[in-house]
Amino acid sequence: MRGYVVFLRRPFAARLLGGTLLGRLPNGMGMLAVVLHIRADDGGYTLAGTLAAILGLATAAGQPVLGRVMDRFGQPPVLLPAACASAAGFGLLAAVGADPLPVAVIAVVLAGFATPPLEAGLRALWPDVLDGQEQVDAAYALDAASQEILFTVGPLIVVAAAVLNTEAALLLTGAFGITGTLVVTLSRPSRRWTGEPRAADWAGPLRSPGLRILLLSLACAGIALGVYAVAVVAYAERSGRDLASGLLLACMAGGAFAGGIVYGARPWAGEPHRRLPWLLAALAVGYLPLVLAPSLPVMSVLAFASGVFLAPVLACSFALVDRLAPSGTVTEAFAWVVAAVGAGASLGSFVSGVGQDAGGVPGAFAGAGVGGVLALVLCLAGARTLRPRAAKAVTAEAAT
Repeated sequence: MRGYVVFLRRPFAARLLGGTLLGRLPNGMGMLAVVLHIRADDGGYTLAGTLAAILGLATAAGQPVLGRVMDRFGQPPVLLPAACASAAGFGLLAAVGADPLPVAVIAVVLAGFATPPLEAGLRALWPDVLDGQEQVDAAYALDAASQEILFTVGPLIVVAAAVLNTEAALLLTGAFGITGTLVVTLSRPSRRWTGEPRAADWAGPLRSPGLRILLLSLACAGIALGVYAVAVVAYAERSGRDLASGLLLACMAGGAFAGGIVYGARPWAGEPHRRLPWLLAALAVGYLPLVLAPSLPVMSVLAFASGVFLAPVLACSFALVDRLAPSGTVTEAFAWVVAAVGAGASLGSFVSGVGQDAGGVPGAFAGAGVGGVLALVLCLAGARTLRPRAAKAVTAEAAT
């Protein structure tokens, strides 16, 4: 644990991590807030899941776009306007609900697409703020573990606010985004950061074949997250316990937090591309029992277990991105990671909503295990491209 303490004592490290987590609370609140608001407005599960999917897809589309702009123009000129626009989208949805539907769609698209890429921005800042690769690796691990706080605290805030009304939950979601973004963008490292020179090509980090395989695997892992976010609401309604959805989301996030802390507290021999398939296999196994949807005490244990390998998968992936991304594309590369997970989660939200309407609560959870297995299969199929040296050689040839 000494590595965590050392890097958090570095100037601005704790502020940047804390501000980024605060500004990313909407990532843990948005989908659940949308689902609860649409359900309170008498919308069906398919509609609620579809709008949550649109929110995730819009976020996935916006992250690499904003990341590329940030690589060129710096962080504050991009992050703060984006946070305000995203909050406006959540406010618009709170005002109109599901009717008229076109306005609701515009609201969730705006809220998602304008989500500030704080996560990618933070990982681009670490090499400038910290001292050496060892501290950077510790920061990646703690970052991956700490972001699970978003999926612990965020759902609880949404459920608590929804007791008052679901509009308050949506407004709080936008407010947290603006507040956290201000904490980050007013710091000296964020104001002074500039991107490295990059090759003049449209593909950016996507010209790395290893990064493309990694993104596809993470998108499939994201399917499980999207499935889970909608399925726990269906489980809560079936059990007649309104707080069950927030509790189960918090249990899964708690498992991921514990797994991430343990993973990052020790050094690992070998390259991350060799560890990733094992971590993805363990993640897939953890999702499969959720389809049983047993009583709440047992389900809470299964939810915790399903999250244990999530943060280690992400931390290992961050280390790979750092090795695979071409020069000058670091922010955009990390933004593509967020986009991949978000795209998968949005698809999972839609699948879970349809599964609930077709097969009840077990049908809602069924897609989680499928997503985990697909992530593993893709990783194994593209294992050669994940080797950093081979990937960089291919990238260099493409650039010339």
